[in-house]
Amino acid sequence: MHALALLNAAAALLAGADPQVAALTPRQKAALVVVSGQPAPPGVGGIFVRSEREWRPFGTLVFVDQEGGLVKDLPALPPWRAARDYASAAEARASGRATGSALRRNGVAVDLAPVLDARGGPLGSRHFRRPELGVAFARGLLDGGAGACVKHFPGLGTAAVSTDERPHVEARVTRSEVAAFRAAVAAGVPCVMVGHAFYPSLGGGRFRATLEPATYRLLRSLGFRGVAITDSMNVVSSPPAYWPAKAMRAGADLLLYTNPRYARRAIEALVPLARRGELDDAVGRVLALRRRYAGG
Repeated sequence: MHALALLNAAAALLAGADPQVAALTPRQKAALVVVSGQPAPPGVGGIFVRSEREWRPFGTLVFVDQEGGLVKDLPALPPWRAARDYASAAEARASGRATGSALRRNGVAVDLAPVLDARGGPLGSRHFRRPELGVAFARGLLDGGAGACVKHFPGLGTAAVSTDERPHVEARVTRSEVAAFRAAVAAGVPCVMVGHAFYPSLGGGRFRATLEPATYRLLRSLGFRGVAITDSMNVVSSPPAYWPAKAMRAGADLLLYTNPRYARRAIEALVPLARRGELDDAVGRVLALRRRYAGG
């Protein structure tokens, strides 16, 4: 460690800040708030995998979409049912536990699941019959040793189509969906994925939820102290250059890019924010998640 980094770490310790964060360079901080598909840029906070064949480095947060049913990047592993097929909380929790255990044995730290969007939304079999079943699945993932990352806050239950299908999707914030996320927070989920829909009640609906400060204020008001990750910023074919800074300033902790080309661009765009200390809180939360689930 360089002398300046040591001095910064010592000063941070005296100030009550995380010395591990203070010891990092701006580029290291910028990389730590990005999750990338492979081949990922060096130093990223997480790796997103889509198959059993992809490299899963030790000490790095490895993320996977393993909901079951139509969304299951590791077909040889549980869950064996789609979300809508669970009839009881006991079944959902047992399935989550088996999934969490299998993922950890296979080098995966965090499952980008379960979906807590209300039944009747645009995701079909990915919706649970009742929100408590989704929360039970999340509890099971935690029981099995994996991190659960519930999605897509604040809920897509009122959307006409999925944000994967159309670039501009509008939805409404509902009490029932927010209550489902509140229950997941109370259950101890360490990660929440914020969706890309536009919500009129959040900042007037001018920006996607991932870019809107009101979204993250609502999430934190539920008592959530973990990591807020965006849905894939590759929701459009060429993500705008201003998105990384806007999302981080809005309140995101991790930016997900399935395309590593744009992950590299995001890191470059975030270095100036890192120099000004604007990423420090997010980096601290990411490091805490990594210590818990990746041993880093």
